[in-house]
Amino acid sequence: MRSGRSCAEETGGAGCAASMKGRVLIVAGSDPGGGAGIQADLKAVTALDAYGATVITALTAQNTRGVFGVHAPPVAFVAQQMELVLEDIGADAIKTGMLHAADVIEVVSRTLDRMAPGVPLVVDPVMVAKGGARLLQPEAEGAMRTLLLPRATILTPNLPEAEALLGERIEGVDGMRRAARALQAMGPAAVLLKGGHAEGPVVTDVLRTAESETIFEDPRIETRATHGTGCTLASAIAAGLAQGLAVGAAVARGRRYLREAILTAPGLGHGHGPLNHAHTVRRFD
Repeated sequence: MRSGRSCAEETGGAGCAASMKGRVLIVAGSDPGGGAGIQADLKAVTALDAYGATVITALTAQNTRGVFGVHAPPVAFVAQQMELVLEDIGADAIKTGMLHAADVIEVVSRTLDRMAPGVPLVVDPVMVAKGGARLLQPEAEGAMRTLLLPRATILTPNLPEAEALLGERIEGVDGMRRAARALQAMGPAAVLLKGGHAEGPVVTDVLRTAESETIFEDPRIETRATHGTGCTLASAIAAGLAQGLAVGAAVARGRRYLREAILTAPGLGHGHGPLNHAHTVRRFD
């Protein structure tokens, strides 16, 4: 599966007794272009040696230029997908992505309560696509705040999503630190507030856990290969949690994985291009 680093180095010491460790259930929308959504989630989880299972909450018609249509299955079918996977395969971590409507959030929350209490939950509050299309109905924002955020092991909003959740502008690193504290007060055990949408040559992320605050800083990568970065990072974090990593270690590894995926992106499409999710995978002849 890998080249360069050993499996133990890649997993932060989680161990590699088997080639694949950790079960991640991903509850999110589908991207037919493969750069974001379920497709990016599965690639990231697999590239980090975890097992990915999926519940599809919505079908989208999109490419690197934007989202052109959304088709939602009945909420009972979303619940059925979750129930069947959890009762058979189970999960060591769960990641939610695009949950476009209040009734979808409600049924996902009920199913988590009933079938996965105590399982680490990564909530990526997908609200707006990279091209500007809205992926969360305005009336669903309340359900997101009251039903999912209090369950989250870690919440992973970007700046626009955090501003929508808080109802206020966020400016500068100090503003991000205050916003991360305010988001944590809504119930998630940890918050990773991502600063990629801010201006400047340095990208700053703020991680708050119950014990500490960590500031991550990296030089900005000037690229159009940014499609699916949020999905990819949240799923990489979920893979780490499923493999037994602490939140801080899962975030640090996930950020390293994402950065390399951006740096080695294949240059596909005519808009916001996809990443190289397979950079950890060696050639198989």
